[in-house]
Amino acid sequence: MRRSDEPIYWGLFGGGGMVVAMLLPIIVLITGILVPLGIMDVETMSYDRVLEFASSWWGAIIILVIIALPIWHGMHRIYHGLHDLGIHTTKLHHYVFYGFAFLVSAITVGLLMVLVL
Repeated sequence: MRRSDEPIYWGLFGGGGMVVAMLLPIIVLITGILVPLGIMDVETMSYDRVLEFASSWWGAIIILVIIALPIWHGMHRIYHGLHDLGIHTTKLHHYVFYGFAFLVSAITVGLLMVLVL
């Protein structure tokens, strides 16, 4: 029996689903509704505060989780959704979808490392 790498992708898929379901609605509420309407102080999302947050290790990890895990979730969902559409996936599909998710994650890590270091 051949070993599969699917558990890794399913784990990233599950983590991304959790982020999309639990964290992104809060982020949209704060950045898209509360701050623009003046319910929260505009200074909450000022450039200096956001830069200070992103420049800390904890902030960089949180930003990485918020960006990378939903990308993995989406690419995994599209990859397996192709089967539902009658498109049989090949190794090329595997490399394209998961490679894109890895590329976005790697670029995010690189950019955050520039901020932190």
